[in-house]
Amino acid sequence: MKYHVITLGCQMNLSDGERVISVLDKAGYQWTDNEEEANLIGILACSVRQKAIDKVYSRIHKWNKWKNHKNLITFISGCILPDDHEKFLKLFDITFQMKDLPKLPEMISNYGITTPLHLKVGIDPHNENIEQFWDVKPNYQSNFEAFIPIQNGCDKFCSFCAVPYTRGREVSRPSRDIISEVALLAAQGYKSITLLGQNVNSYGLDKKGEEITFPQLLREIGELGKRLKKDFWVYFTSPHPRDMTDEVIEVIAEYPVLAKQIHLPMQSGDDKVLMRMNRKHNMEKYRHIVESIRRIIPQATLFTDIIVGFTGETDEQFDNTRKAMEEFKFNMSYTAIYSPRPGATSHRWDDDVALEEKKRRLHILTEELRKHNFPYNNSLVGKTVRVLVKGADRKEGFLSGHTEGKLIVRFAADDENLVGQFVDVKITSASDFSMEGELVEAGSLKSEVGIPKPVATV
Repeated sequence: MKYHVITLGCQMNLSDGERVISVLDKAGYQWTDNEEEANLIGILACSVRQKAIDKVYSRIHKWNKWKNHKNLITFISGCILPDDHEKFLKLFDITFQMKDLPKLPEMISNYGITTPLHLKVGIDPHNENIEQFWDVKPNYQSNFEAFIPIQNGCDKFCSFCAVPYTRGREVSRPSRDIISEVALLAAQGYKSITLLGQNVNSYGLDKKGEEITFPQLLREIGELGKRLKKDFWVYFTSPHPRDMTDEVIEVIAEYPVLAKQIHLPMQSGDDKVLMRMNRKHNMEKYRHIVESIRRIIPQATLFTDIIVGFTGETDEQFDNTRKAMEEFKFNMSYTAIYSPRPGATSHRWDDDVALEEKKRRLHILTEELRKHNFPYNNSLVGKTVRVLVKGADRKEGFLSGHTEGKLIVRFAADDENLVGQFVDVKITSASDFSMEGELVEAGSLKSEVGIPKPVATV
């Protein structure tokens, strides 16, 4: 039987998808890139954004029509709200929580080809049996870039967020397994490894006395990098400002293998909005973290997440977010228009910022980002930076990749053997969100490799 799996949403779903593929491969199913050839089609959904859920409905209606002329089994899992689960029970043949992935071949076998079976699975807030899911060896979809889950679920209950209701409460994966997976990937020549969690820097807090903390985990990985003498970068996403400590920043500064890039979600630059969001941090706390980053790792790039048009956000409160962007000069911001999610606390509140106003605010923040992104990128012109080559660029005859700080760089080259390798590139020009350069041959100028200090610091 041929199968096809579609993954929507964040890197956590992508990582989960690698385990789904591994389980189906082991069960004897054969992957196909063409969903029309498949007799088994699955989707890993994301209830965090309505747009992703809309894509699910579009796909399943098409697939169910195919059942009129072919044998087809459909399944769905992923990051799904209970309300969405209820609706999907009527549309998909099999629904299950990701922690029950090892049972998927049995579910398919019990389903058969002609007898309908609906597996009603509610969200388990305690994430029981999640370690059985983590024990599944993933089928990595890249031979140089990998994602490692270090926890599942979230205890923060931000008022806008559905994750505690889709993935349950925080559970930390055993550190020995995380470190073993990092060691295996590094030994196999992987160049980029990302630790994943809804709130990575609360790692271990659910198992006090039984597990190490997040900075200790980073230190163990840093020491591993020193022992292996392998060349790779380790990232993590996403931390929460409430649990971000100077110790984490100091450990990153100490070990070369820990990439000098930090993704620190701000969500809003206004304290009152942050309170309504139940973010459990204020701008004074956030500012302290940024100041520590700039002081301890001045070469680090800084990314963030922002929501515009949250319930009750006034023009003045929005402008405080704009001012915060001006102050912190982020290298990148993933800015989203607020949309209420069923199950999240804010879903009960009036969505009182008009869509057109939300779009206007999004445009303003995008332009604010450009103001600071371009000068930083332009400061690299004439310097040589290290780049992990990720593949062909949209510009014909060019390859592209990213720096240690995850800044996009393209360069003229036709040697596909460079994909998945580190190369040195001398930057010749810059734009708002990317740079262009020339490949530096081995043995040429090396002294300037790296990322300079920010153009402007806090």
